[in-house]
Amino acid sequence: MKKLMVGMALTATLATAVTPGFSSIGGNQEKAYAATVTYKVTASKLNVRSGAGTNYGIIGSVVKDQTLSVVSKSGSWYKINYNGRTGYVSSDYVQSSGTATSPAESITYTVTASTLNVRSGAGTNYASIGSVTKGQKLSVVSKSGSWYKINYNGRTGYVSSDYVQSSGTTTPPAENTTYTVTASTLNVRSGAGTNYASIGSVTKGQKLSVVSKSGGWYKINYNGRTGYVSSDYVQASATASPKLVVDSFKTLGNAQQVILVTADNYDTKSAKIQTFEKVDGKWKQVLTANGVLGQKGFALSKKEGDMESPTGKYTIGTAFGRYANPGTKLPYRKITSNDVWVDDSKSSLYNTWQQKPANGRWASAENMDISAYDYGFVINYNESRTPGKGSAIFFHVGTNYTAGCTATSKEQVVSILKWLNPEKNPVIIQSPVNELDKY
Repeated sequence: MKKLMVGMALTATLATAVTPGFSSIGGNQEKAYAATVTYKVTASKLNVRSGAGTNYGIIGSVVKDQTLSVVSKSGSWYKINYNGRTGYVSSDYVQSSGTATSPAESITYTVTASTLNVRSGAGTNYASIGSVTKGQKLSVVSKSGSWYKINYNGRTGYVSSDYVQSSGTTTPPAENTTYTVTASTLNVRSGAGTNYASIGSVTKGQKLSVVSKSGGWYKINYNGRTGYVSSDYVQASATASPKLVVDSFKTLGNAQQVILVTADNYDTKSAKIQTFEKVDGKWKQVLTANGVLGQKGFALSKKEGDMESPTGKYTIGTAFGRYANPGTKLPYRKITSNDVWVDDSKSSLYNTWQQKPANGRWASAENMDISAYDYGFVINYNESRTPGKGSAIFFHVGTNYTAGCTATSKEQVVSILKWLNPEKNPVIIQSPVNELDKY
């Protein structure tokens, strides 16, 4: 009887996930491989059978260190090319080197729209952080409603599942879902079927780290390796979303958008900027960014020229910039070389936007045509224009410190401008963290 040629390489390409006639649950799920993998016999002599089981007739044998041409795996048996015909050998006596990908455990997500916005949250009300194009493959983390959570240029993004085609048989786990074992003891198997070997077990009440679902089986992270458990003995339950800081605020009134600017204490110039939006009666976080305050931090009592940012809750005023409207729904004013903001406490025009020349109307004013004001919006502070209480308080571009405004990167400023909607009565709250209970 002829033996397989030593050195025969695996040349199989990705075929079908489940061969007709094989059950994906509890039967012999046959997996085809798409990778360069070497399979070598470890037994002194290994029988080659006509089917995947010891009850099938022997059609030959292979010997130790012989390299096999594996077509697919069915349970604990390898289907091989053997002298021009199909044979089966027990996988217990075959060592594989390399990695094989089972199509039943991989899924491809492809964009179908010409251009698809990637958003900062799971909804069209969230700001766009970029886009993907037709035919592009996505790295999907999970699914939340009709939105896919994806890895996008090193950050988290969301795309509508209506414009994404998935190919494969697995489903990513639902976001904010807990998977709990309901059986007294549940076997963890090496593959998605009862015919696969048990590699351990989990017990009733244990929480599982689910990667995906394939048929009636969950693929899980188990002690640092991949395992599979029957979904019949696992309860999936939605977990309550973590409580957001704005959920406890009592002073928001009819505001449905909030920009929250916080610092560890009064004396730091570093700030955390978060945006929140109320959707269907529930607050959702939209964005988190690093920002800066006045050079001397927050002000206990704001005064003109103190280099401190005011604390408090304020409405949002006019958006502005030295360039065309970036897409904000706020009233937008393009800055010219003559635009100034009056900071002269003795002027009747104190804390207002004006144009040069002064003609005796003010003694001092801040030039608006500067790079810090490439984009921004007015924080409606000191609307009564009380002399000496502070003027020209903006949200604008900056990464070092300000003279009393709040600033962040240009990208984040533009993102927030596009997100802000005056119909949702947006407000900005600025406060040290330990004083948020005021709001």
